[in-house]
Amino acid sequence: MNARLLAPRLLAFGIVALIGAASPAAAIDYSPIDCAKATTPADRTICSTYTLGQDEARMAAIYGVATGLVAMGQRGDIQDAQRAFIRTREACGADTGCLARVYATRIRELNAVIDSIASRGPF
Repeated sequence: MNARLLAPRLLAFGIVALIGAASPAAAIDYSPIDCAKATTPADRTICSTYTLGQDEARMAAIYGVATGLVAMGQRGDIQDAQRAFIRTREACGADTGCLARVYATRIRELNAVIDSIASRGPF
């Protein structure tokens, strides 16, 4: 990643961390998969595949940052897209290739939201 884009992104992550610490009731409606309670084929596959578990953790973190930095209208759009992502993820079942592609797409989408915010700086 370009160093010019990395600095604003790191700053954005830091701001969200501070906001989250000060406001535990932040408007984040996505919880990462609880592998102890995984029941669907997709959840079990994600929990048993290291790279997919890492994708889940990364996506959840980026989702939290993105929803914490945008206005309510855009937050609703991101939440709607997250629900669609979950439906698509579940449709993959135990297909690791499908799950990897779905996560890659969602992570790209969420990174685009953060990049858009960072491009408007300063913070």
